[in-house]
Amino acid sequence: MNFTKKNLIIFDLDGTLINSIPDLTLAINKMLLHYHLSPLTIAELTPFVGNGAKPLVQRALNYTMKKQEVAETLVDEAFKIYLSAYKEVTCKNTFLYPEVLETLKYLDNKGYKMAICTNKPLNLIAPVLNGLKIKQFFKIWVGEDSLAEKKPSALPLLHIIKELNTSLEKSIMVGDSKNDILASQNANIESIGVSYGYNYNENIANYNPTIVVDDFAELQKLF
Repeated sequence: MNFTKKNLIIFDLDGTLINSIPDLTLAINKMLLHYHLSPLTIAELTPFVGNGAKPLVQRALNYTMKKQEVAETLVDEAFKIYLSAYKEVTCKNTFLYPEVLETLKYLDNKGYKMAICTNKPLNLIAPVLNGLKIKQFFKIWVGEDSLAEKKPSALPLLHIIKELNTSLEKSIMVGDSKNDILASQNANIESIGVSYGYNYNENIANYNPTIVVDDFAELQKLF
């Protein structure tokens, strides 16, 4: 199988291009400390990542407070504390997965358009791309608050495809989470699932992406 006829590759960010769990954990734990709650380990936090920043905060509070539901007013307040904390550590310990930089260079040299569709807040995307020196590879990026809906809705993908003046047939989504695969299916485009990401500790293959890869460098064989 190959995707050489595609001209647009849309990437998820956290869990696909970058491992941001160390810094997400730092920021969540600073928020929890504010409320005198016990910190979380990276392993405890990892399954909470994927739906966006506020759900991450809510899950962390639910877990540490041992409650099914936490008051919305508390979640809103904690979310602001978390965002402030995360801005301080955005690229402190975040790193690119193996072969990401080399593969992005390869795809760029091949002439593919590349974009990012993430459930990370929009204003936190550029600092990460700048910090890891990969911003130049992407034509556009869309965050959880860029549009009226976020992944797994098709809307962000359709927006990117329209903005970059291409077609469904020539576009493909690459991601580690069921939200990425479901969004691609909802948008009626093909998808590549990476097996090394977060995905709520579930197997990405369970969501039937077009193909699954275990190593980001495998994209060089597909494009």
